[in-house]
Amino acid sequence: MIITETLGYPRIGLNREMKKALESFWIGKITAEELSGAGRVVRRGNWEIQKKADIDRIPSNDFSYYDHMLDHAVLFGACPPRFENIEFKDKFQKYFAMARGYSDRSGKSIPPLEMTKWFNTNYHYLVPEIYPDTAFRLNSEKIIGEFQEAKEQGIETKPVIIGPVTFLMLSKSPIKGFSPLSRLDDILEIYKGLFSDLRTMGVQWIQLDEPWLILNLDDETRSAYEIFFEFARNLKDKPKILLAAYFGDISINRDLLEDFPFEGLHVDLTGTNGQPEWMEILPREIHLSLGIIDGRNIWRSDLFQKTGFLGKIIEENHFGNLSISPSCSLLHVPQDVELEKELDKKVESWLAFGKQKLAELSAIKQYLNNPSESPQLFIDNREAINTRNKILKSDGKNKDQNRTEGDSVLYDRQSEYKVRRKLQEKALKLPILPTTTIGSFPQTKEIRLLRSKYRKGELSREEYKDSIKKEITRTIRFQEEIGLDVLVHGEFERNDMVQYFAERMDGFAFTKNGWVQSYGSRYVRPSIIYGNIGRPDAITVEWAAFAQSKSEKPVKGMLTGPVTILQWSFVRDDQPREETCRQIAFALREEVADLEKAGISIIQIDEPAFREGLPLQAEDRQEYLDWAVECFRIASSVAADSTQIHTHMCYSEFNQIMDSIARLDADVISIEASRSKMDLLGAFSVFQYPNEIGPGVYDIHSPSTPTTLEIIELINKALKVIHAERLWINPDCGLKTRKWEEIEPALRNMVAATKSVRKALE
Repeated sequence: MIITETLGYPRIGLNREMKKALESFWIGKITAEELSGAGRVVRRGNWEIQKKADIDRIPSNDFSYYDHMLDHAVLFGACPPRFENIEFKDKFQKYFAMARGYSDRSGKSIPPLEMTKWFNTNYHYLVPEIYPDTAFRLNSEKIIGEFQEAKEQGIETKPVIIGPVTFLMLSKSPIKGFSPLSRLDDILEIYKGLFSDLRTMGVQWIQLDEPWLILNLDDETRSAYEIFFEFARNLKDKPKILLAAYFGDISINRDLLEDFPFEGLHVDLTGTNGQPEWMEILPREIHLSLGIIDGRNIWRSDLFQKTGFLGKIIEENHFGNLSISPSCSLLHVPQDVELEKELDKKVESWLAFGKQKLAELSAIKQYLNNPSESPQLFIDNREAINTRNKILKSDGKNKDQNRTEGDSVLYDRQSEYKVRRKLQEKALKLPILPTTTIGSFPQTKEIRLLRSKYRKGELSREEYKDSIKKEITRTIRFQEEIGLDVLVHGEFERNDMVQYFAERMDGFAFTKNGWVQSYGSRYVRPSIIYGNIGRPDAITVEWAAFAQSKSEKPVKGMLTGPVTILQWSFVRDDQPREETCRQIAFALREEVADLEKAGISIIQIDEPAFREGLPLQAEDRQEYLDWAVECFRIASSVAADSTQIHTHMCYSEFNQIMDSIARLDADVISIEASRSKMDLLGAFSVFQYPNEIGPGVYDIHSPSTPTTLEIIELINKALKVIHAERLWINPDCGLKTRKWEEIEPALRNMVAATKSVRKALE
């Protein structure tokens, strides 16, 4: 008998209820009890949706008020010392202080935990801090409370817990030379107590997430898994454990599956065509969870192909206990395509969001358990897939795909960086340590209302343009007044850094309610790439040229790069990703050329998702890096030597890819660095990055205002790694999500700090 299960479900609420609740709580409009109530409503709704969809094994503890890694830091008592001696008024204040930072009574800002990408997804997690003397202690109130809550609703759940090796490998230590993994034995004792408590509560199964198990393991990490597995083998007082390895093929570590100590194993089969060889070494009595529905993309599964694939596995392996599931948590997809009322019906018929993926699982289960009956969903599925294939095939290939790799003019700037630098110095006349921002300025309620009125036809095109121009002019004047050296227009016309470009290109579709959590209360609506991509008209030129006309200082043209547009969209799955990325790159190449013709002398092509796209397994990385670099260079190489090309990357570990970052050949790269206290610059120091760098000196994701002295300290730290002639001063990221009253003092302090350091350098 085949059963169904899920690994996690979106936790934002069908109508983004958690965003409203969180942001209301942060400004004091609702109480901690009311915030708890909002979370309870979302959890219960999720459980009911899955129950109605005939999911047999439903998760709990997959809900979070901000981030699941932060939840586990709290679960294990891994609180940084800087938060320990502060008197917080309720249970949430300390939690959110760790997430967002905190200002004490003296006004001193206490930085939050670092934030970085969850494997190769666009979800950001908070990085726990582990010290040699971290006193791990079990705080199981949340995980037990949610299990009991579901039970009261009549639903038996499997609590989701991040496994010990993955938790420690994703943590960091501020102590140089100390590895969090060295605390494995200590934290295993906490897991032992947790497992015992859960069994006492009547928990039958737990899901232990170990996505690190699909990576290339070094000797230290492999040894850690051996220790952990031996610990599990000897553990008696526990529920049954489903070890979940996802985001890739576990075959790379198949030797660890021999003498497997857990009752269940979840595997990601979305990238597998044939039957994995490692199945032969698993005991037949194990519960095997097969992740055959893509939990990270939104296309309908081919149900006939899936059932045929599963049928062979069932026939040839004779496992006694099988379940089918998504490849990973459905956190990474929107919730329900039925909420879309304006989406093209043709495209809508090709899509499966979270709720539809549950229906696919249920239909596959019905068919496998009773092959004589084919659910109606199978018939609808075949029709939709055939229609999609027919339409896409008739579209043909984009003309720019005929460009050859031998056409070097597409990929190389006219001259090397040293030559370009001299021409740019002469043209731009910037001071040492030039100051700028990453691009966007606050998207106020008034700005969002303005765009809404324009979309609804309540404002004419001219009225809308006049209003946007006033905002641009005001922002230019503000930047000039505080003394920034390179200005931006503020991006007030843009709803999202990807969607704005996607809406002006061919081959994209868009949702109204396709929200996906990025971090905390920050949700995004990824665009959907369903066809061939082209650029009918200029996208940014009008606004950039207007902004430049308002100042004698250079104003950056702002573009989102081809890799980021690809990574932050749901990408068509009927052709290689690199082929789609090249189409985007050629469209942006035209935009760069038009910006330059309009008199824009600095063009920033943002690639915050460049590192995010790196395949998790080492053997696949170089191929990705080659085409990703190629696509950036296709977009940027059309620029003249005197035009300065910038790029921006955030929340990335750069050590593994420094050579590829250098091959982008951007004149200036800006990076997130303030939360790590410039630690990320170590990669640029070891590699001796040849071009100019702007490490962030102001964490825009925290509401705390950095002082002038704090910024001076970060600049001086950066100067130990980067020569002053190559150092830029800027915030970590765009200012879109902040308020004017927050960013004004922060930017003034940034400029004041820069002037102070300049004076010291004279």
